[in-house]
Amino acid sequence: MAEEQKNRVLVVDDEQSIREFLELLLTKEGYYVQTTSSAFEAIKILENSRFDVIFMDIQMPQMSGIEALITLKKMDPTIEIIVITAFGSTEIAIDVIKKGAYDFIAKPFKIDNLLITTKKAIEKRKLTYENLMLKSQLGDRYSYCGMIGSSAPMLMMYEMIKIVSQTTSNILITGESGTGKELIVKAIHTHGPLKNKPFVIINCGAIPENLIESEMFGHKKGSFTGAIADKIGLFETANNGTIFLDEVGELPIHLQVKLLRAIQERTIKRIGENSDVNINVRVICATNRDLQEMVKKGTFREDLYYRLNVIQIHAPALRERGDDVTMLSNFFMEKYSKKLNKGINNITEETLVALKKYNYPGNVRELENIIERAVALCTNKIIKLQDLPPHIVDIYRDLNTSPSAVSAGSPYITRFPEFTEIPEHGIELEKIVENFERNLIQKALKKTGGVKKHAAKILGITFRSMRYRLEKYNID
Repeated sequence: MAEEQKNRVLVVDDEQSIREFLELLLTKEGYYVQTTSSAFEAIKILENSRFDVIFMDIQMPQMSGIEALITLKKMDPTIEIIVITAFGSTEIAIDVIKKGAYDFIAKPFKIDNLLITTKKAIEKRKLTYENLMLKSQLGDRYSYCGMIGSSAPMLMMYEMIKIVSQTTSNILITGESGTGKELIVKAIHTHGPLKNKPFVIINCGAIPENLIESEMFGHKKGSFTGAIADKIGLFETANNGTIFLDEVGELPIHLQVKLLRAIQERTIKRIGENSDVNINVRVICATNRDLQEMVKKGTFREDLYYRLNVIQIHAPALRERGDDVTMLSNFFMEKYSKKLNKGINNITEETLVALKKYNYPGNVRELENIIERAVALCTNKIIKLQDLPPHIVDIYRDLNTSPSAVSAGSPYITRFPEFTEIPEHGIELEKIVENFERNLIQKALKKTGGVKKHAAKILGITFRSMRYRLEKYNID
């Protein structure tokens, strides 16, 4: 293996026998090894060369290993330093780890322990380095106004936002709960011609039905019980600017009529007044409901739907965004590590795999909550599988420990559609697998008379995992 492709180790110890021993041992294991007897020299070496791991003695002349440790970690925060000394104690170990050391090994060395520690330090350094590289790539192409992602749906959405932000047309933003619809609205406002004009938000699902008309359009003193003074509505407050109607699908029919009039005629009427008030407002709406389906059912006005849906932007669900889960997990890890002062800087590969296998009914908001919880519970500097919520761990373990349905003598039913060759038009693998899983769950429930715990047992999964699948497939 070429020198530049090997994992690189620097040994810093004033004892020649220790330097020679570690150089021989680690070179035999495939590492590139360089040695020095001086902490000052180690600093000079690191100024011109890259290393993954440093073995650092504590007791050295001129500069101690602890002084060098602090300096070297400032020079390269990703480098992992393993402190070695003949004067081992718990207090020293705790102190050096607090100062940034990866681990502490007392002389004489146990070879197996030393090699395992070296391997783990290399793995941790690799994860840290990749994480930093990932963050350095989060330029304009991969993040936009608080939204993060490099998947095709997100890149397309960024471009759409940049285009529509230059118009003053009405916009409808659709997408599941937790997909960041409000961030899209703020991005449109921030980059548009109305950015210095009023920006008003109304959550149509959070205001009681008997108050929402007054909130939107205002009222005259004495027009109803509790109207003790004249009130200007939020549409007037947003005049010449933008009003954002969040969860517009929650508006009752009688208010849909008044909203339609406000958009069509650019006028509103306060409750209790006869005269109209002229307004000039750009309307942006968001909803997690299917407005077209509501139109069919008569619960949302068709004419209002077309007035609102001049331009539509869809916020993709997290499960549609590929490896954005990794990018977002690292982003939230850093955010909450700083907020909670935890010093966590990595997520294990196994944990990332588990996170990517989960379906996220709550989308990005749910992932953020999961990572915040993991950071709060994490007792090390790296988030591990056990730091995730139990239902995600169970799903991951079920997927990785279930017997192969195609193994010889397998008792599991195997009735996947068979293809001698994949058709020209392709197949939908996820749908095939989901249909197969749904079918097995339904058969298990039928076999157990609807007893879910028993059904989970015969399927070889936990009851928590069973509940997740029942919710995912909407099985009663």
